[in-house]
Amino acid sequence: MTSWVQLFREPEPIAIIVLVLLLGSLVQGLRRGASGSARRLFFFVWEGVVLVACLVLAAQLTNVISPVIAKWLIARVKVPQHELSGLEQAWFTLLTSLRDFGLLRYGVLFLLGYLLLRTLAAFLEPLVARGVESILRSNREEQVASSRGKRSASRAAGAIIGAAHGAGRSFIFVALLFVYVSLIPNGWYVDKISESQIYNKAAAWLSPVAGEVLAGQGPVLTKAVEAQFQQILQRKYEIIDYAIPAEIEQAALYVTKDAESKEDKARSLYEWLGTRIAYDYDKARNYEEQGIWKEQTPPETFDTRKGVCIDIARLYAVMARSAGLEVRVVTGMGADGLGGFGPHAWNEVRIGEGDGGWIPLDATWASAGDWFNPPSFADTHIRDA
Repeated sequence: MTSWVQLFREPEPIAIIVLVLLLGSLVQGLRRGASGSARRLFFFVWEGVVLVACLVLAAQLTNVISPVIAKWLIARVKVPQHELSGLEQAWFTLLTSLRDFGLLRYGVLFLLGYLLLRTLAAFLEPLVARGVESILRSNREEQVASSRGKRSASRAAGAIIGAAHGAGRSFIFVALLFVYVSLIPNGWYVDKISESQIYNKAAAWLSPVAGEVLAGQGPVLTKAVEAQFQQILQRKYEIIDYAIPAEIEQAALYVTKDAESKEDKARSLYEWLGTRIAYDYDKARNYEEQGIWKEQTPPETFDTRKGVCIDIARLYAVMARSAGLEVRVVTGMGADGLGGFGPHAWNEVRIGEGDGGWIPLDATWASAGDWFNPPSFADTHIRDA
């Protein structure tokens, strides 16, 4: 007991938050109990039950509905070919991200499901209230007729329920911290959380239950979250670049006019960009040395005939789509020729069915060798997603 008291004597943010949750719930319980109303105490418990029930039901509902929503979005969501306004870009970025990224879709559906269930619970509360009133009708004059002893007992009951609420809220708070620290060990404020004595005591209780699961799945889930975050950021550029300018479309169709297969089209575009678009060393140097970044659209790259890796990859994607190919921009790390790796971007094109139908290519490096699906591509390119 002394060790727990010591936790709150030292200025520690985690302990202060837990203490506030405990005291706030305790005071709330005392106030409910001081009213001498069994009805108020009942609904104090009802709030806690509804919270837990809505969380559990929202998770179950999301598990069922997420794949259904994904199929519906795949069938219905098509990005228009015309130039999109800023609002349209944001809307289709959201829709296509929900369609393609499972973790994002699950999170959004879970939140919406929870809010819906809480709304339904709010509509049910008057019915529950009438039921409670009918049960307690014989004690309707309890506040007038109750003795001091009964009122004290009511306060005690309220304090016990409030303490239980506070303990539950504190446990959920520390459990969320535990998941955050476990999944994102290098995240913001993790070092301070790990130094907290009260966190370490709670984590010691949680570890036997969840430690092994998080130890096995944590790194995988963390990489999945990071990958989808990167993909969602890239999706913005895909939507912006979805409209294909006429001159770029005409150039792509001309370059691929003699191609007989998807792979032939992809290679023709790779060779055209590799020999027509020069690497913009000044732009790269300005970013590396001064932190100055110039956002560049595919038409600008096409007109100026120069750009860095992300510019070339985006232009390749636009031209490939013009030629009827399914293509994506990939970001990650590329070998720097000095034994290390640096930020890089390239493309993948689908020439066959299934996941194995995608092949990688790097038009930025085309002048330095054949980087159209070589066997050693994975040795020099490490993708983020």
